[in-house]
Amino acid sequence: MEEKQNFQTSLDFNKNIFKPSTREEIVEIVKNCYKKSIPLEISGLQSKNKIGRNFQAEKTLDLSNYKGIIDYKPEELYIKVKAGTPISEIEEALKKNNQQLAFEPNDFGYLFSGVSNSGSIGGVVACNFAGSRRFKVGSVRDHLLGFQGINGKGETIKSGGTVVKNVTGYDLCKILSGSFGTLTVLTEISIKVLPKPETSKTLIIKIPHVKKALDYLGQSLSSSTDPSGGVFYPDYFGKNFILNDLTHDGGLTGIRVEGPMNSVDQRINRLAKELALIDNEFSVLDSVQTEIFWNKTKNLEVFKNSKSNLIRVVVPISETLQVIQKLKKDDLNYFIDWGGSLIWMAFEHLNSKILLEIKEITKNHQGYYTLIKIEDDFKASADIFTIDPIKYKISEKIKKSFDPKRIFNPGKMYTGI
Repeated sequence: MEEKQNFQTSLDFNKNIFKPSTREEIVEIVKNCYKKSIPLEISGLQSKNKIGRNFQAEKTLDLSNYKGIIDYKPEELYIKVKAGTPISEIEEALKKNNQQLAFEPNDFGYLFSGVSNSGSIGGVVACNFAGSRRFKVGSVRDHLLGFQGINGKGETIKSGGTVVKNVTGYDLCKILSGSFGTLTVLTEISIKVLPKPETSKTLIIKIPHVKKALDYLGQSLSSSTDPSGGVFYPDYFGKNFILNDLTHDGGLTGIRVEGPMNSVDQRINRLAKELALIDNEFSVLDSVQTEIFWNKTKNLEVFKNSKSNLIRVVVPISETLQVIQKLKKDDLNYFIDWGGSLIWMAFEHLNSKILLEIKEITKNHQGYYTLIKIEDDFKASADIFTIDPIKYKISEKIKKSFDPKRIFNPGKMYTGI
């Protein structure tokens, strides 16, 4: 009884920011906020807190103190962690066993603050952003084995398990991934991990033309050489990569091949022949330089400290060229993460008319967009995420079932959700 009283009095509900270190404290905070209908902002390491709509929250639930590895079994290919655990801490533990988070979590710190901040595992799962290996291994939700969380009433919910073969039950993991903290407060997360490849190399083709680059990428990703990433940078980004003999300012296409050392060398050589490249057209990055190159790609370092508005466009690979041609404007800088089916577009100037045009074009080509970085004044009126009326109604009902009083990040994704 004395311990219970001490626990309850340790939570000061007059404060605007809660920083719990136990699951019991999180439950108590959420129950209190539900009872009093207090809007609650869910926060971690704030690496992605600028993504999404501006919304009003009376209190903030800061999960940065709720961290740590609960269970890690390398031989069973899974790790179980608390939601506030930094990605850097998880990757360091996996590195000791030559394993990795194969979905390549993005580091948005360079984009928003100019320095690295890969965030927490809870934030990564909540946003469901993944890197260039996505077409090969899937996105974050495909690596989520199970979770434990707190719904909007303060009730504990859980789904999934801790082993790769566990596929029973109603899969809530897919619903929560990409919900941006609007449905539950994640507390524990089980993630599938995979062995790191023995080595990796990157075929760099010096090509300034997007149409030819997409032809090369299309041939590569459908070939038997089994690449794990493909990217095109136009000529204005060439100066960002000074690796091997890549000191020119022209455009470049990068194609990554991973696996056993002998196999990688053979596949790189075969790919160069299949693409009919001549010697002065291409270069091959070794494993160290390959890691640098793809880290720069997944972390959007070409937009480091940029003041431009950044849009993440997802379209089928076959529609990429048409979308770029229709959206190309004088102040547009972009690069294509072909493996991730992504076009990262930076606009120096953005207004409602241009945004509507982007929305219509992406919709007509079976795609969608997310506003990653945008001026605060424009956030109030802009649609940060694209959604059709039918999916909105479904999302609205899901929100009500998880969070009936709308206390979790209300309005962060859409008005009313």
